[in-house]
Formats: sequence, structure tokens, C-alpha cells
Amino acid sequence: MVMPMTRRLPLFICCLLAAATGWAQSVPAPAVQGTAGSAAPDAAATAVGAPEYSKKGADTCIACHGQYAAYPVFDIFKTKHAVKADSRTPFAGLQCEACHGPGVKSPLFMAEAAEPRSHVGQIGPILNFGAKANAPAAVQNEMCLQCHKGDNRMAWHSSAHETGDVACASCHTVHAAHDPVLDKVNQTDVCFTCHQSVRAEFSKPSNHPVRFGQLGCSDCHASHGAGTSTLLLRTTLNETCYSCHAEKRGPFLFEHAPASEDCALCHAPHGSIHPALLKKRPPLLCQQCHSQVGHPSVARTTAGLPDAAPSGFLLAGSCTNCHTQVHGSNHPSGVKQMR
Repeated sequence: MVMPMTRRLPLFICCLLAAATGWAQSVPAPAVQGTAGSAAPDAAATAVGAPEYSKKGADTCIACHGQYAAYPVFDIFKTKHAVKADSRTPFAGLQCEACHGPGVKSPLFMAEAAEPRSHVGQIGPILNFGAKANAPAAVQNEMCLQCHKGDNRMAWHSSAHETGDVACASCHTVHAAHDPVLDKVNQTDVCFTCHQSVRAEFSKPSNHPVRFGQLGCSDCHASHGAGTSTLLLRTTLNETCYSCHAEKRGPFLFEHAPASEDCALCHAPHGSIHPALLKKRPPLLCQQCHSQVGHPSVARTTAGLPDAAPSGFLLAGSCTNCHTQVHGSNHPSGVKQMR
């Protein structure tokens, strides 16, 4: 008796499934090597989305540097550095050894380091970065600059950070899934590690809102080098300020020279105890330049004032009560920045 095709097909599929299951059970599972108390390196790497690496590279390293080891490194598989399909990344070639050096020589180096006349204090074949650095900042940075050498790093070798012997890894966390210094909220914590005096300035009553994450240090400063000693992001201080304060740029029919030359002549860019980030309160700030004008130098006198009105501005008033357009004026009668 011949079965209809519709009844033979399910039976055929069941036979295939049974055969496949039996074959899978008969093949032994591949042996993986791992360290006691931790997942096998290959399995652990796969769990975080790592592609297949050569034994000379990452697979060899993560046998010891596992996720829960003393120096976990697995988060690098979540970064751009570990994109094997991108020919620009370390993992497209030598992988870990592209930055850290030839790992196969490490046991020999460690053995030699135990000898009295050894390589202690010298640069070993395994180059460490950050807190565990075993090489000068210049050596570490040259490794990073092999890839990170774009236009925005042309001024690095003349920057305050480079001449101050600051390593890239002092600010950047390479193995982190996301580098904290790239976030404005966390950026200040990294910068304030060295720039303690600037931290204090941002705590003054009048300040730029850096502490609240509304601004970051990188909004004004180019940490990798610039044409100015203060590593400004723009060519001048004023151009940097105009990035936010565009209404102060001008051009004005009647300019106020200090405002058009250098904002820092009147303002403290990080913070001040005076309103509007002023270095001093008016009229003391204004009198640094305008000490010989026709206004009285004694309070309550009338000399040099319109309508012979007695002057009280030295006691409690401010120059800006009358001179409201201190950054410049386009009014036909704005020669004294009064309108």
C-alpha cells in the first residue's frame, strides 16, 4: 500500500530530526581551556559578542585577563578598538599585541627581571598603560599616535599636556565600554584630577554651569593641542566665547575696545564672586581704564555729571546703570554705550 505524499512528509522530517539528534549526541563537545573558577575564555569572549580571534592575540591573553581577573579587559570587545572588520583597528591585525607588544616574550622577560642585573626599571615587551604604566608617557603616547594622528592632533607635541608628560591613558580609559571622559558629566572629574584650582573657581557664586553637565571642558578647550597656551578650541579667546555668546560678537558702530579685544580683561572665564563672571564689581572694574573721565571721584558731588545730579554710584550704584551697552552699540547716539 502506498502512503499519500501528505502523510509521508511528516514521517520523513521526524526521521531526519532523530538522526540529527543522535549524531549531535555522538560527537564529543570541543575541549576548551579555562582557569579555575572562571568561564572558559572562548565561551566568555563569545558571551560578550567577541568575534573569533587568533590564539596569538586575544584568546591567549584572556586566559589570564578574564572578566573577573585582577585586570579585566573584556569590555574592550564593546569598543571600536576591537572591531575586527575595520582594518584601522588593532584587532584587525595583531590584536592585543598591536598596543601591548609581543606577549610571547613576556615569560622570558619576567624571568630576566628576577635577576640582579636585569631589566627592572626598563621598558619590557609588554607595554602597560594608565595606573600600571611601565613606560614614560612619551612612549605610551607614541603607541596611541600610530593610529590617532588626525588633524585635531597636529598640535599635540607642542601642547601643555604633552610637555607636562601627560599620557593619553591618564585621561582616557581604553578598555572601558564607554570612555568616561567623552561624557560632559564625567569629563570634569577627569580634568579636575590635575586642575584643582579650576575646580575651586567653578564653585564660586557666578560660574559657567560645568558642574551641572551643561558645559564640558572640551566646549572651550582642545585637550589634544591648540595654537594657544591655554589650549583654546578656537584661535582666540573671544572666538571661543562667541561660540555661545554670539550676540556680543558685533560688529558694532561704537565698539568698546576691551570687549572686542579680550573678554578676559573684564570676565573671569571659570568663575567669580561677582555677578556676570566679572573680575571686579563696577565701578572698580571700569575705573581700571576710566580713571580720568569727567565723573567725580568723591561720592555725592555733582562735577562732570548731567543736570548737576549728585553722584552716588561710587557708594552703591554701577556704571552700567547708565552705560548699558558695554559690549558695543549700534545706536546713532551710542558713542558712550549709553543706548
